[in-house]
Amino acid sequence: MRKEGLFFLFIFCTLMQLSIYVKAQPPIAKLISKQQWNELFPNRYAISSTRDGYPITLAKKEFYSYDAFIKAAKKFPQFLSKGTLVQKKRELASFLANMAHETSGGWDDAPGGYFAWGLYFLEERGFEKGSSHYSDTSKKKFPPVKNQSYHGRGPMQLSWNYNYAQFSQFYYCNKNTLLKKPSIVAIDPVVSFASAIWFWVTPQYPKPSCSEIMRGAWIPEKKDSIAGRLPGFGAVANVINGGIECGGAVSVKAGYRLAYYTYFCKYFKVDPGENLACGNQRPFGQ
Repeated sequence: MRKEGLFFLFIFCTLMQLSIYVKAQPPIAKLISKQQWNELFPNRYAISSTRDGYPITLAKKEFYSYDAFIKAAKKFPQFLSKGTLVQKKRELASFLANMAHETSGGWDDAPGGYFAWGLYFLEERGFEKGSSHYSDTSKKKFPPVKNQSYHGRGPMQLSWNYNYAQFSQFYYCNKNTLLKKPSIVAIDPVVSFASAIWFWVTPQYPKPSCSEIMRGAWIPEKKDSIAGRLPGFGAVANVINGGIECGGAVSVKAGYRLAYYTYFCKYFKVDPGENLACGNQRPFGQ
């Protein structure tokens, strides 16, 4: 074969491989790159150095990697695939903000700034050795297993036996996999990220999904409007932790959660939208 033919074949094969790769990537890969991920989370679990008041993380390899995140996102083709570009950027900023807030190791004068410390923790602080606190025996469909702890794990801090069971049913087609071994969420990084995305895209009545809120798909019912629950980041905070952070004076937690969101919105050059706080919202179900 002539050199020109070989060159053409090489280019053709390269383009075909690139096409397959691009098609295989989830929608979110077009919105955030590996370089941006590393810029936004420079102190994530297992790659951070020691600092005042916090332990050095001891994982043998990086846990919250971009590659693990993208691999998990492939299991959710609907994730960040709908809405306008502005809505997608807001949803991305909201998703990253809540992950960062739930796992933050930052403090006000931290090196690099408070917002550089998202994804620092893997498990809920104070519960690393386990606890029965998050075992709800009233959930008969998802009974907790003796000696298992359902405390917060992963980037969205998946908690409670019924959440572990429902995610397990989705991911493994077996609710008992994570009921019997919830620690998998803190062992397998892809499963860990998948738990966060599952929580994000899955509505749990009477709550809409966080994704529905941020992409404008949630239409508040009359009872929501009366309770002050309107589309925007405030309603997302309400879904995630409304019983503690919403319906009163703005708490420190709620303030940091919102600050993370505006930080990510600024990074991705998108206006944060309206209804950002939840202080005037009653929690869902009230």
